[in-house]
Amino acid sequence: MAISSSEAIETLAAEIGENVYMDIAKWHLYLSDAHLHTVLAEKLFPMISNGQAIEEDQVLTVLNGIPVKLGGGKREVPLTDLLPMQCQVNLMDTLEEFQRKL
Repeated sequence: MAISSSEAIETLAAEIGENVYMDIAKWHLYLSDAHLHTVLAEKLFPMISNGQAIEEDQVLTVLNGIPVKLGGGKREVPLTDLLPMQCQVNLMDTLEEFQRKL
């Protein structure tokens, strides 16, 4: 049973939202709570669905391209700067596992 790409993106977004967080002043803000999980899934899904190996450099480029507004928009920081290394590893693991299931 094949699922549509929008369903796949929703599923991927849910997995990212549960497994990846930003570390801000030792607080863990999960991407689902920050409403960034869907944006990230939409940008990463084309990489996963092409069937080729997921490159960490490409994922980091995507993370760098997602600005996170802080202080009511006074400052923007790339998402990659807010993710601890373990969360980047978790993201790569999540993407690889998701790709295997496709």
